Amino acid sequence: MADPHESVPHKPMSLHDFRRLHRKPLRNINAELKENTTPLDRLAVWITTHVGTMGFFLIILVWTVAWLGWNWLAPPALQFDAPMGFVFWLFLSNLIQILLMPLIMVGQNVIGRHAEARAEHDLQINIKNEQEIEIILHHLEHQNEILMAMMRKLGVDITEAITRARR
Repeated sequence: MADPHESVPHKPMSLHDFRRLHRKPLRNINAELKENTTPLDRLAVWITTHVGTMGFFLIILVWTVAWLGWNWLAPPALQFDAPMGFVFWLFLSNLIQILLMPLIMVGQNVIGRHAEARAEHDLQINIKNEQEIEIILHHLEHQNEILMAMMRKLGVDITEAITRARR
């Protein structure tokens, strides 16, 4: 028979106490990032998100077909960019590419920083959740130990009780 003076281990920290001692106020990471984004960064993100659409592609396609078609099919007096050379069209196309390339890269960097900050915030939340789950598991173990001590005091064969419970 178990020793009647056997004590149950001290009570683990409650979830309420854990939250009071260790929990920081919730943060809205999206609002924080929006506050810290400059107007130029917002413009770069806007351009990045709009240039990467089918709508923008169709605008460029229609512009190119119209430009080349006009200069190819219009009477020579109305053409403003000589067919087969299309120097002005090439100049404007290259200018657009040269201006958009760094803007898209800046926008992607801003979007990437935002994604990294959200991922870091998610990691912190997951770590907090893991700590809270650990507290809950400690409580379950503590309750299990109390139940085992009570069964021993009552003289119940624990192995037999567990076997019956599993049936």
